[in-house]
Amino acid sequence: MNDTLSLQNFFARANVRVLAAPLLIVMILAMMVLPLPAVLLDVFFTFNIAISIMVLLVAMYTRQALEFSIFPTVLLVTTLLRLSLNVASTRVVLLEGHSGPDAAGKVIEAFGHFLVGGNYAVGIVVFAILVVINFVVITKGAGRVAEVAARFTLDAMPGKQMAIDADLNAGLIGEDEARKRRLEVGQEAEFYGSMDGASKFVRGDAVAGIIILFINVIGGFIVGVLQHDMALADAAKQYTLLTIGDGLVAQIPALIISIAAGLVVTRVGSDRDMGEQFIGQIFRDPNVMSITAGIIGTLGLIPGMPNLVFLTLAGGLGAIAWKMKQRAAQAAQEAPVQAVRDSATSEPAEASWSDVAPVDVLGLEVGYRIIPLVDKGQDGELLRRIRGLRKKFAQDVGFLSAPVHIRDNLELKPQGYRITLKGVEIGAGEAFPGQHLAINPGRVNGTLPGRATSDPAFGLPAIWIDANMRDQANALGYTVVDAATVVATHLNHVILTHAAELLGRQETQALLDHIAKESPKLVEDLVPKQISLAALQRVLQNLLEEGVGIRDMRTIVETLAEFAPRTQDPLELTAQIRIALGRAIVQGLFPGAGEMSVLALDPQLERMLGQAVATGGDGAGIEPGLADALLRHAANAARAQEDLGQPAVLLVPQGLRWLLSRFLRRSLPQLKVLSHAEVPDSRTIRVTSLIGAHS
Repeated sequence: MNDTLSLQNFFARANVRVLAAPLLIVMILAMMVLPLPAVLLDVFFTFNIAISIMVLLVAMYTRQALEFSIFPTVLLVTTLLRLSLNVASTRVVLLEGHSGPDAAGKVIEAFGHFLVGGNYAVGIVVFAILVVINFVVITKGAGRVAEVAARFTLDAMPGKQMAIDADLNAGLIGEDEARKRRLEVGQEAEFYGSMDGASKFVRGDAVAGIIILFINVIGGFIVGVLQHDMALADAAKQYTLLTIGDGLVAQIPALIISIAAGLVVTRVGSDRDMGEQFIGQIFRDPNVMSITAGIIGTLGLIPGMPNLVFLTLAGGLGAIAWKMKQRAAQAAQEAPVQAVRDSATSEPAEASWSDVAPVDVLGLEVGYRIIPLVDKGQDGELLRRIRGLRKKFAQDVGFLSAPVHIRDNLELKPQGYRITLKGVEIGAGEAFPGQHLAINPGRVNGTLPGRATSDPAFGLPAIWIDANMRDQANALGYTVVDAATVVATHLNHVILTHAAELLGRQETQALLDHIAKESPKLVEDLVPKQISLAALQRVLQNLLEEGVGIRDMRTIVETLAEFAPRTQDPLELTAQIRIALGRAIVQGLFPGAGEMSVLALDPQLERMLGQAVATGGDGAGIEPGLADALLRHAANAARAQEDLGQPAVLLVPQGLRWLLSRFLRRSLPQLKVLSHAEVPDSRTIRVTSLIGAHS
């Protein structure tokens, strides 16, 4: 009892679909070895015909080749099934063929007697014709189409992959859609590659059918004469008819499968099945129908021709053409009326929220001569650069910026471009595809002929030169880049400069969600219990405005969790986070563990600025004359520091850091302001210059 229940539970848990394929293969292989009665042969031959018809219908109703991606495997299995049936039927024919025409079953008898009239000569001719049609015409053509399709599909794979990446980078599709399209591209290449090889199965099956036919005829003749003492004529007729029936019952399904293979590889992808495409494209033009009807009717008037058939067909085609023209004329008359009705209906329509188009966060507008650089159809180099820029920005700064939406703008110069942030221009320049920009870093030892300009990203003097002058420019000390690199570098510089504006509320929430995957409790306790999302965004923007990356969100969140209960002032919280990130900030300015060469304030100036902060709070108490002198002296000191090959860094007390950073940032963006609290105790400081009233 328990054993019975265990078996029932096993079969209940077993997935029938999983077991179907292995059982089918085992059954096919068993048919080659085990003898089968005639009744089972009838069942399997009928099953083979049914399967071939189903495959043909599925191929006809398939809209895309990948909808029938299992077809190469089906081709192999059906070929193996036919061959196993040939083996099984050959065994029965040779063993029982002497007993009568139904020795190998009713199906073989029907194909051997009724389809060819019991005439084995006619049967051999019909069989030969089927083999020629299958082997020479359909299979050979379908194999050639599959071979060419596989070659072109593989050649087109890189372009399709880059087009998908370009759409993803431009924000036209999401990650899931891009992953789905990449999978479809790979499956398409695998499908046509498999079809190229699977077509060889059908050709081999046709050759095997011919060989099996001759073997059965000769073997049956020998068995009938020598073992069963049949007359020569009777043995030849009996075994040949059985063999012809066996061959026809195998070749007809093979022909059907070959036609299905041809339909799959020759069709062009569409949203309609083959029947709809055939009717819609062949019988859509009434003029074609009329001309065909006229030609057929003229042939029907020739004496000796089957006049009734030709004239009847011509009349039918003419009637269809006349009806189609009537419908077209009626549609043409109704179209203006319908257009007026639609116009009248749409005129009073009120404006809606759908008419409000959102503004792109980041945009790149290009003139028509730059379009090839951003056209995915032409494998635009700039598209790949922009994708790389976004990835590098996310790795270096710490959050994923909005995608760059690219569009053409005929109002720009042909070679011009502009970069927009929330619809406002924040950068513009020119790029000449096919030429290179030779940038003068300040140490060149010669001049070059070309169009003088300046590097749009950093303002360095530069010259647009022909591509064949690149080596000469490099030899003279110029930094040479192509047009796509010029635009990409400018875009990267602009994105880094405006990183704080790119961090919106949505990006801040996405950043928190990303951190919550590793530290869910930490994020849950911080936002919104201790600090609001808006305050966190403002703190992160403060860091980005001063060029501090927010990759180390764990330290930032932990610092906020410690100090947010004491204060909600974004400036104070930013200062505490900078102290916590001090080691990383200093490491970014002074790599390694060596000595730090910095600028410092004169003690007298430091006291004066301290008093200004104490009275004005935000530095408004600084006298204009003092502010001008401070700015001038700081610029001279920063320039001297850069001439020495050192970064321009001003080291000040913690209370003055934010004031001086905001005051100097607009005029001297290259001058970074650090506080004493941000410098690790392990670093050695060397003051190279004092900024003060007497500097």
